[in-house]
Amino acid sequence: MKFFIDSAEIAEIKEIAAYGLLDGVTTNPSLIAKSGRDFKEVIAEICSIVSGPVSAEVAATDFENMVREGEILSKIAQGLKGHVCIKLPLTMDGLKACKYFSDKGIQTNVTLCFSAAQAILAAKAGATFVSPFVGRLDDIGQDGLSLIEEICQIYSNYPAFKTEILVASIRHPIHITAAAKMGAHVATIPGKVLKQLAAHPLTEKGLETFVKDWASTGQKI
Repeated sequence: MKFFIDSAEIAEIKEIAAYGLLDGVTTNPSLIAKSGRDFKEVIAEICSIVSGPVSAEVAATDFENMVREGEILSKIAQGLKGHVCIKLPLTMDGLKACKYFSDKGIQTNVTLCFSAAQAILAAKAGATFVSPFVGRLDDIGQDGLSLIEEICQIYSNYPAFKTEILVASIRHPIHITAAAKMGAHVATIPGKVLKQLAAHPLTEKGLETFVKDWASTGQKI
């Protein structure tokens, strides 16, 4: 499973990237607004840090302006380590724009997916990634992980579908491990949750014991 970080905070992205665990980054208008910085500057800086895809979302809702904005965004990463993946909403105009960019060999991330039917459309449009939002479904009393299972099953029936399932709106480690068992390709994870994957009380207790026992030997390596 690939790990993306869902963030627009440069310090956080640098920290996670330094662990060697990062395959890409996703951003959205809300994360950019939270950063308080210029959108294109943030995307360019992220692309200078991460060698994988960096999702940058268009602000437009109509096909013509999605294409115009997407073409601007796709050029940001020129000469940098990472490359921009155009993030588009799962609407009919968004799917049309997805097909436009996929035909040009530009990566796309079709976002705000809440049904298997929508995921089929994203694959038909040639999306590089489709982003089902598990946490937001959980919030309204639906089982977000069942959507991941359904999409994984459908995609496995059709080898011609090349779209990767990018699990989004992750709230806790169970979302990640369960989606990995189902065969999802990517998880985009808040930095805090990614660190929680490594945390276990028995690991901490065992390390404390090892450190104490080693100190008692008086040895050094």
